[in-house]
Amino acid sequence: MTFAETNPELENLLEYIKRNRGFDFSGYKRASLTRRINKRIQIVNANDYSDYLDYLEVHPNEFVELFNTILINVTAFFREPHAWEYIASEVIPRIIATKQLSQQIRLWSAGCASGEETYTLAILLAEALGMEQYSERVKVFATDLDIEALNYARHANYGAKEIHGIPQHLIDKYFEKVNGCYIIQKELRRCVIFGRHDLVQDAPISRIDLLVCRNTLMYFNTETQCRILDRFNFALNHGGFLFLGKAEMLFSRNHSLTPIDLRCRVFTKIQNANLRNMLLNMGQARDQQTDPHIVNLIRIHEAAFEIDPVAQIVVNLNNAILLANAQARNWFNLRTKDLGRSLQDLELSYRPVELRSPMDQVRTNRRGITLKDIEWPTSEREMRYLDVQIIPLMEVNTDDLLGLKIIFSNVTRFKQLENELVHANQELETAYEELQSTNEELETTNEELQSTVEELETTNEELQSTNEELETMNEELQSTNEELQTINEELQQRSEELNRVNSFLESILTSFRAGVVVLSPDLHILIWNHQAEDLWGLRSDEVISQHFMSLDIGLPTEALKQPLRAIISGESQSYEVQLNATNRRGKAIECQVICTPLIHTEVDIHGVILLMEESE
Repeated sequence: MTFAETNPELENLLEYIKRNRGFDFSGYKRASLTRRINKRIQIVNANDYSDYLDYLEVHPNEFVELFNTILINVTAFFREPHAWEYIASEVIPRIIATKQLSQQIRLWSAGCASGEETYTLAILLAEALGMEQYSERVKVFATDLDIEALNYARHANYGAKEIHGIPQHLIDKYFEKVNGCYIIQKELRRCVIFGRHDLVQDAPISRIDLLVCRNTLMYFNTETQCRILDRFNFALNHGGFLFLGKAEMLFSRNHSLTPIDLRCRVFTKIQNANLRNMLLNMGQARDQQTDPHIVNLIRIHEAAFEIDPVAQIVVNLNNAILLANAQARNWFNLRTKDLGRSLQDLELSYRPVELRSPMDQVRTNRRGITLKDIEWPTSEREMRYLDVQIIPLMEVNTDDLLGLKIIFSNVTRFKQLENELVHANQELETAYEELQSTNEELETTNEELQSTVEELETTNEELQSTNEELETMNEELQSTNEELQTINEELQQRSEELNRVNSFLESILTSFRAGVVVLSPDLHILIWNHQAEDLWGLRSDEVISQHFMSLDIGLPTEALKQPLRAIISGESQSYEVQLNATNRRGKAIECQVICTPLIHTEVDIHGVILLMEESE
């Protein structure tokens, strides 16, 4: 993530989530995180990230909705069937072939979401081994960060829509249909272990033969992907397999995994030899003087030290010389009487090199140092070159400092070879000058090719990132589409219920012999049934929303004005009257009018119902 992409308020929100709920989203791609979090911000009507953080502090239940939004759980049985066909026909048989009958087969479904791909893996193993061998030898570990998704997967209960991609013979074999739902058989479910696991923070599961992690890495940035792949590399057995999603790819950043089928995104772990030296410690007996064998070993050790071609001296903590082999005595003119003398009293302390300061440094730090290429002129007027190594001598059991060992290695021959090499290099440089022009042209061409390769690699990475982003958006759209489909089904169901209610109401109104008119509190017409149309000659679409008192019909409506107001105000419960009127045919009739309140609850009055019928 570049500095330009950093949003301090977003980072502050992510740090708050990590600190309070333990979810670390710092390794997720910021573009995807921004889209998902902004969705929740819009839903709760927050203004920005800071406002949303305050909302989380006041409404802790919002964390659940936020995590469900960020952790997109889009999966399916046998998703991308051609890839699963390759797993069934190539990968699983190779795993089984490398295992003895007594050995366990361990698989890990990382980022399992609601469990469809995990059970797909279990079905393929059961098909390959048979249910008896499957139950005895297979362990399928299924992990995810989303607790709700894990709980859903544990129930192993799916609807008809969710098992759509499974072949019918596998449904009949591994599912039980109960109350319209399909439940994974207990024998298959028993070998699957679900658990919460953070791929970034938690330790990986070990000794895995096949690791399935599909369309999960694409949500993380490049650095976090590398860390997760290192953990996957540790988890896999040598020769184990890694199965990724179609939008995910491994590049040269991981040298331990090599592709065996790029189209299906299947990789295998390369076996790397890792040799370690075993150190053997030998104990020493305390009473060595009484053992002739030990005495003989000491003599041999002294003889070996004496004839060593490398000059060596040993001094104690007071810088007194304790030991000096033959080569050291010969080089530095040491005599037997010099043993026991302080090194500072001898020429050796400053020639061929100043030893006192380096010795004090080794005595203080208790770590050896080496002085390289020390020049030492000899009497034959030749220059000798030495490497001087000063090593602390430590007590084996207590690590107490006993003294110092100084080794003088003659590197004159190596220095001569180095000088000869320099001379040879100078001659080669002369020859190279003639080829320099050609080399420059080749280098220019090579740089142009290298630049082209880097541009292609950059373009490839960008295309891969774009592909991952598109896949992420596709899954988000799929998730949104499922939500909209659910809402649409609910609206359709409510619409059907409303149609049934309207039909029922229409049947009631049609069944009345009398004309029925329903008025609002302000006396505007809400309902005008067919009998009212037949009585007064006005159609429903002509009078709906019209004021009742403004109608030009043969009924003297003014006589009803005061009773209607009394009913609406609650002063009267009903009103019945006989009025002289003229029907739509111009015939004078005597019309019976009954007014009753339209009651919504026991208290609220929402209008008036008028029943009008010609008296016999």
